[in-house]
Amino acid sequence: MITFKIKRFNELSLIELYSVLQLRSEVFVMEQNCVYQDIDGKDEKAIHVVGYYEGKIVAYTRIFKKGDYFDEASIGRVVISPKYRDKKWGHSLINVSIDAIKEVFNDTKITISAQQYLTKFYQAHGFVQTSEMYLEDDIPHIQMKRS
Repeated sequence: MITFKIKRFNELSLIELYSVLQLRSEVFVMEQNCVYQDIDGKDEKAIHVVGYYEGKIVAYTRIFKKGDYFDEASIGRVVISPKYRDKKWGHSLINVSIDAIKEVFNDTKITISAQQYLTKFYQAHGFVQTSEMYLEDDIPHIQMKRS
């Protein structure tokens, strides 16, 4: 079973940080064939939601309080290792991230910049589309909000 830990940047071990960056690079740079600046200077502000399976990091998001990324709290860098996508842990990851925003920031309003092909996935978690499609790093995205 997957287990999640919520950590501030300075609570991540060097090995955890390396594993998170490796996972993000594997998916967002290599798999999606997208050259972009993943290490964007925002990880220090974020709270990190890290999913572990058999001692390995296999799932991850970073969450922000309102004003740090959007006007509302936000979830970003949502990623599941390609090796474990068949387990459907993305739903657990989003639920834990939403709960972490409630617990850590005492907030329920969330804005995300979602890859457009994941619209139905996020709608299943109460998000609604609030923008037209736009390109972010040459990938179609939409803004979505949850109250």
